[in-house]
Amino acid sequence: MFKTKKTKIDPEVAARTFTSTEVAKAGGVSLRQLQWWDERKVVSPRHEGHKRVYSSEEVVEISVIAELRRKGFSLQKIRRVLRFLQREMGRRLSDVLAQESDLHLVTDGKSIYLEESNEKIIDILKSARQPMFLVCVTDQIRRISAIRNTAAPKKPVKAESSPTPARKSRAV
Repeated sequence: MFKTKKTKIDPEVAARTFTSTEVAKAGGVSLRQLQWWDERKVVSPRHEGHKRVYSSEEVVEISVIAELRRKGFSLQKIRRVLRFLQREMGRRLSDVLAQESDLHLVTDGKSIYLEESNEKIIDILKSARQPMFLVCVTDQIRRISAIRNTAAPKKPVKAESSPTPARKSRAV
């Protein structure tokens, strides 16, 4: 089975984590789908007790996977795309996104291209012998950032009440 590469967690990266609920919303998938992908080692997040905690890179991967699934790609072809992104590029998606231009994934499930030049994308589409699918990875990142920024803030912890609460008196 295909396993995602695990690295040591530094404190800065730990601050940029996502809950399963946030990831499901960002990727447009169900919580059960995330669980299934974790069980099948498609994308395996870090576990804190019974909770799954996703890094930014894993959220991007899930978003791309969800988009390809909606376009009819099999899990086998998606694994091929993920292997390409992790092995051939030698880095994860978010590392590639440090560039300032838009990044697009173009694939038919066999041939896979990660391009930022619109001219190259058009050339790939023109020379393709079968339908190619385009996923704008940068749009996926923007959607994830928007969801993270609009997430409801945590409720503040209430202050402890005094040990002898004041009694309310009532007129009789």
